[in-house]
Amino acid sequence: MSLPRATELPTGGTVVSAEALRNRTGGWRTAGRPRVDFDRCVNCKLCWVYCPDSAVLVEDGVFRGFDYDVCKGCEICVEMCPVDAIDMVLEGDD
Repeated sequence: MSLPRATELPTGGTVVSAEALRNRTGGWRTAGRPRVDFDRCVNCKLCWVYCPDSAVLVEDGVFRGFDYDVCKGCEICVEMCPVDAIDMVLEGDD
């Protein structure tokens, strides 16, 4: 009996990130939202590593900010930032 190679199997059950629906869950944030001081940021991306909601935006390997549509305001990014470049602000404040 010969089994097919993995490359010969039909695609099924695969989630392609570019095609996956992104649940917009940031609308029920209560504590506020993260704000970054880019002058202090050292681009360590620890906020990206620890964010449970994938709300940290990184483009071409560089931290660019937050996707507030999915950020729930958990403050993990604030706690993980080694240079205190991220703080929490109330909704509507900048």
